[in-house]
Amino acid sequence: MTEANKLESAAEMLKAIAHPVRIAIVEMLSSDKQLNVTEIYESLKIEQAAASHHLSILKNKGVLLSERSGKNCIYSLKHQRISQIIECIDKCQH
Repeated sequence: MTEANKLESAAEMLKAIAHPVRIAIVEMLSSDKQLNVTEIYESLKIEQAAASHHLSILKNKGVLLSERSGKNCIYSLKHQRISQIIECIDKCQH
């Protein structure tokens, strides 16, 4: 992967995270947590369709992994270090 491709990939991941609901999802999945869509939308108090939409964006941009478990799809962070980006931004606001 060239340096330009790495930078483009990083930019795409940052754009994917750059939404309040998606930031909340990343925070929920930090510390090696695995959650299904029901646990996510109920915790965030949003509609199931909205949660699925945000999860799809995060998965397609390489932020999340998903694994089928029966009827459920279990989500986790692809790289736990992604949660450090959120922590860093939070620290910069204080």
